[in-house]
Amino acid sequence: MESGIWDSPKNILVILAHPDDPEFFCGATLARWGRAGHRIVYCLLTCGDKGFNPATHPDMTPDKLCALRHAEQRAAAEVIGAQAVHILDRPDGYLVADLDLRREVVRAIRRERPDILVTCDPQTLFAQYGINHPDHRAAGQVVLDAVFPAAGNKAYFPELIAEGLEPHTPKEVWCSVTNQPNVTLDVTDTWDIKLKAVLEHKTQVQDAQALIERFKSRRAEDSTEENPRYEEKFRVVKYS
Repeated sequence: MESGIWDSPKNILVILAHPDDPEFFCGATLARWGRAGHRIVYCLLTCGDKGFNPATHPDMTPDKLCALRHAEQRAAAEVIGAQAVHILDRPDGYLVADLDLRREVVRAIRRERPDILVTCDPQTLFAQYGINHPDHRAAGQVVLDAVFPAAGNKAYFPELIAEGLEPHTPKEVWCSVTNQPNVTLDVTDTWDIKLKAVLEHKTQVQDAQALIERFKSRRAEDSTEENPRYEEKFRVVKYS
């Protein structure tokens, strides 16, 4: 069976660091899955409260931005076709893949019981835009640490059993922002949906037209400007 195509509806859980990460990293894939009838839930570890420049936005504060980014993320998720958004509001820029955060991620996995889990590759130090944000790497690391061995093993975090959260292991883990892809999806049909969703993150888009042009230029190497084709790449680990 082709990767990313399943013969029955799946529960898909997206765990990433910031609002806008789902759309920027893999929004076209998520939009494709949403339109195929799969259930998509976001769990974001921070609200991105430091994502502004005090020199150009002197009246902005982390608390104000946090509230704005909650609203922007919900609007973007609606464009993508996600059913729910949960944001843990950890401090932006300070994520550490420690046991406390691992427990929270295990809690989310056991609560949502996803068939497919989407995160990012913690090994990506350098990304397309330069140095990869440390929160991205920490998010990917804590998610992988939660998946194995903790989420599916009753001996880990037994306090979650007391909450009624039984062990659960996703069937597949999809890591975006990877330099070691083993799955490439053609997402040409949903690339415009990804772009529309990204533009909902108004606090993070300084020049909408420049962003549109940049996204249009990210076509697959074997396509042309006249007939563009777009791809999103992942490192996929399967557990069944």
